[in-house]
Amino acid sequence: MPYSLRPLRLRALAIALAAAFPLLPATVFATEATENATQAERVIINGDRPSSLPKEIPTTIEGITAKTMEQTINAIDAEDALKYLPSLLVRKRYVGDYNHAVLATRASGTGNSARSMVYADGILLSNLLGNGASFTPRWGLVTPEEIERVDVLYGPFSAAYAGNSAGAVVDYVTRMPKQFEAHAKLVGFSENFQQYGTDKSYSGKQLSASLGDKQGAFSWWLNVNQLDSDGHPIAFANKLASTGISSSAGTAVTGAIADKNPQGLDWWILGATGQYHTTQDHAKIKLAYDYSPTLRASYTFGYWHNNMDSGVESYLRDAAGNAVYRGDINIAGKKYTLAPTDISNSKNQLEHITHGLNLKSNTRGEFDWEVAASLYDYSKDIARAPTVAIPQANGGGNGRITDGVGTGWNTLALKGIWRPTAEHTAEFGYQREAYQMRTLVSDTDDWINGGALKRYSAFQGNTQLQSLYAQDAWRINPQLKAIIGGRFEQWQADCGAISNANSTMPFAERKENYFSPKAAIAFKANDDWTLKASAGRAVRMPTVSELYQGSISTTAIVNNDPSLKPEKSWTMEWTAERVLNDGKGFLRSTLFHERTKDALYSQVNTLVTPNVTNIQNIDEIHTTGLELAYQANDVFTRGLDLIASLTYADSVINRNDKFPASVGKWQPRVPAWRANFVISYRPDDKLSTSVGLRYSGKQYGSLDNSDSNAFTYQGFSSFVVADVRVRYQLARQWATSVGIDNLNNKKYWAFHPYTQRSVVGELKFDF
Repeated sequence: MPYSLRPLRLRALAIALAAAFPLLPATVFATEATENATQAERVIINGDRPSSLPKEIPTTIEGITAKTMEQTINAIDAEDALKYLPSLLVRKRYVGDYNHAVLATRASGTGNSARSMVYADGILLSNLLGNGASFTPRWGLVTPEEIERVDVLYGPFSAAYAGNSAGAVVDYVTRMPKQFEAHAKLVGFSENFQQYGTDKSYSGKQLSASLGDKQGAFSWWLNVNQLDSDGHPIAFANKLASTGISSSAGTAVTGAIADKNPQGLDWWILGATGQYHTTQDHAKIKLAYDYSPTLRASYTFGYWHNNMDSGVESYLRDAAGNAVYRGDINIAGKKYTLAPTDISNSKNQLEHITHGLNLKSNTRGEFDWEVAASLYDYSKDIARAPTVAIPQANGGGNGRITDGVGTGWNTLALKGIWRPTAEHTAEFGYQREAYQMRTLVSDTDDWINGGALKRYSAFQGNTQLQSLYAQDAWRINPQLKAIIGGRFEQWQADCGAISNANSTMPFAERKENYFSPKAAIAFKANDDWTLKASAGRAVRMPTVSELYQGSISTTAIVNNDPSLKPEKSWTMEWTAERVLNDGKGFLRSTLFHERTKDALYSQVNTLVTPNVTNIQNIDEIHTTGLELAYQANDVFTRGLDLIASLTYADSVINRNDKFPASVGKWQPRVPAWRANFVISYRPDDKLSTSVGLRYSGKQYGSLDNSDSNAFTYQGFSSFVVADVRVRYQLARQWATSVGIDNLNNKKYWAFHPYTQRSVVGELKFDF
C-alpha cells in the first residue's frame, strides 16, 4: 500500500480500550501456542524438550518448523528462519552478515538491537553489550540444519524475561536425535550486484554436516558448518558537493558519480568499500543424559570462527587511467581531499565460544525445576585497519588493532514450576545476567600482520542484572484463564573506564532497582473463537557501551551522561483469534500499543552550548498498531498452503525536550506498513514449490525525519521483494532445491544496500 495513503491514527481506539479495562494500563490480546491450530502447523511447546520459553505463554506467539522452513525458505543463515514471521525484519545485508544483522520488531527498528532477545536452546545469543548495528545477535552459533523449530514471543508479557524483551523473544530449538541419523548439505549462491560504479557477481558456498544418535539414556549431536561468502560492497566513499573549493589544484579525476544524499543534498560517490570476503567455521556438540524418565542433564558447546577481508574499489581515475585513492583531487573544477581512510580496507579475526549447561526435571506433577547456565566468550576478537592509504596499505604499513578479548557474558537461571491445584500453574525463579566489555585499540607498524605497539585508546565496563520473578496462570473455568506476575530487578554497572594514549579515567558506579508487573486474561468463547488481553511493563537497562560513553579532555570525561536512565515501556495487546476450516487454519487480529519513556537514542542535545551528540533519553514515544496474521493448509486443493501477515504501526515521538525538531516525527526505522505473504504447493510427496513476498513501507533513519531521499546510500527505503523456491526429493535420502531471493531485483536500502537478485542451489543428504 502506498505510504501516501497513511491511515488515521489509532490513538483514540487505544484510549477507549484503556478506559474499558481500567485495571490494566493497557490491554492486549495474545495467542497461546498450545491451543487450537496444530493442524495448521502452529508451534507447540513440548514439555519434554529443553526450551527457554515458559510453560504458560501469556502473549502472542508465532513460529516455524523445520519442515516449513525446508519447503518455503532459501535458508543459509539462521536468521533466515524469521523471514516471513509477522512484524519481524532482520537487517541482513549479505550472506554471513555477522555484525549488522539487527532484528526489528513491531515498535522497534533495526537500530534497537537491545530491545529483543534471541536464544538457542536457552543460551542467550543476543549481544546486550550495546544497542545498535554492531551489537547483533550471534546468529552464527546456529545453522539452519540444526533447527527443529523457532518460537517467537511478541512483547514483554512474560515475567520470565528481562526488559530487553520489549520487542520480542526468539528461541531456536535445535535437533536432538531419537536414533542414529546423519545429514549433509552443500549450498551454492550467487548475486549480480549493480550499484553506482560497481557491476559484478558475488558468489559463495556453504557445506554443513551433522551426526547424532541416542543410545539408551545418552544422546548426542554434532554439527559442523563452513561458509565462504563473497559479499557485495556495503559502503561508498563520498563527498558533499558543497564542500568542494573552486580551484584548479589537485589531481583531475574522472569517474565520480553525481548523486543526492538522504537529505537531498548533492554529493559525489567516489568508490565502493566494505566488500567483505567472509569465511566462517561453526561447530557444535550437544550431549544429553536422562538420569530418569523425568530428569535430564544436557550440555552444549559451540564454536564460531570468522575471518573477514574487506576489499575496496575506487571509481576515480587520473589522466593516465590509474585508480586514485588519496590526496587532493579535482572534480568539475572543485578541489576535494581524500583522506587515507576514505577508501580503506580492513580485516577481522574472530573466535567465539559458548557453553550451555542445563539440568531439568519434567514430572508434570506438582513441582518441577530447572537449573540453566551459559557462557559466551570472545576468546579472540581482532579488527585491523590501516591509517595509510591504498596502494601502500595493500602491502602493510601503519594502522590500528582493536582487540576485544575479555568481552562476553554469562547467565544463570534457577526456575521452578508449582502446580498446587489443577487450576493453578505458578512459575518462579531467580536469574543473573552479567556482561563484560573490554576493548583495546593499539597502534601498529604493520596493520596486516604486525603486533600491537602503543595504546591509542581503551574502553571497559561491566553491567549485571539480578532478577526474581513469579507468575501464576489461573484456570478460572474451562473458558476463562487469568495470568498475573511480576519481575523485580536489581541492576548495577561498575568497572567502567575510558583511556586515551596517556591516561585512564573511571566512571562512577551505579545500582538501581525496578519492578515490572505483568497481567493477561484469555476467554475461549467457543471452539472457534478465543479473545485475550495482556499488559506488561519492561525496563530496558542501559548497556555498557551506552552508559560508558564519551572521551577524555585534559583531566575530565566529556560527552557523557552519567545519569542516563533506562527505557521504561508499558505495552498492551488485544487479540481475537479464530480457528478456520476445522482446524486447518487460523486468523488472528492483534491491536497493540506501546508507551515508552526515556527511550535511548543517539541525538543532538540542543539545550547545551555547544550542542552535544551522544546517547540520550527521549522523553516519550508512542506506538499504536494493528497486526493481522493468517495461515491455512489445503486451501482450494490438497497441498496448497497460505501464510500471510499485515502490520500497521503508528510510531511517533511525542516529547523530546533536548531535540524539539523530532517531536511529532516518526520513530526511526519503524515503517507504517509491513506485510509478508507465502504460498506453497506440494502436488506430491516429492515436489514442493513456494513463492514469498516481503513488503516494508517508507521509513526514516533520522529523528527529525529529514532524510526524505530514501533510495540512496545511507537511506532507509521501502521495498517489495519476491522470493521463489522449488524443492524435489530425488530419492529417499537425497533432495535438491533451487531458489531465487529478490526475484524482482529490487534495489533497496537500510543505510547499506540489501542483497540484489540472488540464486541459491542446494543438495542435501539425510540418513
